Amino acid sequence: MGTRRRFTIALPGGRTLALGERTLVMGVINVTPDSFSDGGALFDPDRAIEAGVRMAEQGADLIDVGGESTRPGAAALAEDEERRRVLPVVEALAGRIAVPLSVDTYKASVADAALSAGAAIVNDISGLRYEPELSAVVAARRATIVLMHSRGRSRAMYDQASYHAVVDEVLDELRESVAFATAARIPEECIIVDPGLGFAKEAPHSYEALACLDAFSELGRPLLVGPSRKSFLSRPLGASVPPPERDWATAAAVTAAVMAGAHIVRVHAVREMLHVVRVADEIRKYLRHDLAH
Repeated sequence: MGTRRRFTIALPGGRTLALGERTLVMGVINVTPDSFSDGGALFDPDRAIEAGVRMAEQGADLIDVGGESTRPGAAALAEDEERRRVLPVVEALAGRIAVPLSVDTYKASVADAALSAGAAIVNDISGLRYEPELSAVVAARRATIVLMHSRGRSRAMYDQASYHAVVDEVLDELRESVAFATAARIPEECIIVDPGLGFAKEAPHSYEALACLDAFSELGRPLLVGPSRKSFLSRPLGASVPPPERDWATAAAVTAAVMAGAHIVRVHAVREMLHVVRVADEIRKYLRHDLAH
């Protein structure tokens, strides 16, 4: 199983985030009418806000708010509509909960507005490949950025799900994203990486990336992993399982991620996955390489 370095992540306003002593849980709020995970249950902003408060009460360490569905096949969303969806939720949560907020966007203008509304982290599924201008916003605001691996746009991402050596190629492409960020003067201590399970990856690619997660420690940055309710989890079950019924499968993937050294796991069912993470972290305490340190 993977070793796990400790990091201190710088957040706006002089706050910091300690990573590595235990696995942090990031709760997901999809303010969309077509969310793959819940079918749009949190599209109403009041429901989304209450869901975020509830996640914080359940023990979430971070909350990630997104207004554009990025599931495979999804169409792009106009900036004005994305801001209309996410800003009331981010602003309200910033005033009601203490945990850091993340905005799930690749758009520079949306990120800038969300950071003004109280977000501290930008979760970019494109790894700075969709809108290079995003890097300037993150650098100027001294926000933290999550650089996720993907290829192509959501509508046709599976067209690029072709790999000779998936782990090596994802590593190389994440290195490029980190280089984009540092060239834009985003401090290294503000960068988190994500292998992008399910994005531009067929199920075997996602399983291989998850099984070899410890290889991503080569990047020298904290690792966020988001397997929650994704379609690749249905593959070993012999049938298509609806996303809301994939939490048991998610628990297995979350356990694997924790044991392999993930610093943050991004999940929909916070209360249930917090139990999974705490037990997996307890097991990690008895790994030989952790006992040696």
